[in-house]
Amino acid sequence: MSRSFLVLASASPSRRQILRQAGIDPIVWASNFDEDQVTIDDPDTLVTTLARGKAEAVAPKFQGQSALVLGCDSVMVLNSRIYGKPETIPNALKMWERMRGGKGELVTGHCLIDVSRHKTIVKARWSTVYFVSATDREIEEYIHTKEPLNCAGCFTLEGLGGLLIDRIEGCSSNVLGLSLPLLRQMLRELGYSLSFSPDGKVYFR
Repeated sequence: MSRSFLVLASASPSRRQILRQAGIDPIVWASNFDEDQVTIDDPDTLVTTLARGKAEAVAPKFQGQSALVLGCDSVMVLNSRIYGKPETIPNALKMWERMRGGKGELVTGHCLIDVSRHKTIVKARWSTVYFVSATDREIEEYIHTKEPLNCAGCFTLEGLGGLLIDRIEGCSSNVLGLSLPLLRQMLRELGYSLSFSPDGKVYFR
C-alpha cells in the first residue's frame, strides 16, 4: 500500500502541534465550517456532528488523492451543561467561577475521512479535568491575558492555564483538542498501519 497523507481540517495551532510532535506533518486546511448552524444538546452528538461537518467541508478539495482528512471539535461539560469557547472576558469569568476547585469533562469529536476509499469514521473521547481552587486574582489576571478566550474549556493545558489544572483523568492530548490514541485506533479501523521513519516522521500505509 502506498503512503497516504493527513489533512487537518482545522486552523487550530494546538492540534497542528500535537500532530507535528508525534511525527505527523499534516496539510492544514481550515474548513470555515459554520459551527453556529449546529445546535445540539447532547455533547457526543454535538462534537461528532461538528467534527464531521469540518472534515466533509474539506474532503472534496482532495478528491482523487490518497488523503485522510481529520476534523475535530471540543466542548467542556460542567454539571451536564455544554460550554464552548467563551470568546469574551465576562463569559470566561463566569466559566472559571464554576470550574475552580471542581472538575469538568472535555469532550472531543473526531471525524476521519479516507477520501480515496470513500470511508468515514466518527468517534468522541471524554477526559476529566480537575481544576485548582484558583483565587479571584489568579482567575482575573489569567483571563485578561486573553489566552483562554478562544479555547474550549476556557484554558490551555500547554500554556499558562496549565498552572491552574490539578490533574487529568483520561487522554491528555484529547484535552488539547486531538486524541492521539483515538486517531491511531481510527486509522487501524480504516486498515492503515503506522510507519516510523529514521528521520522522525510517521507515515500511514
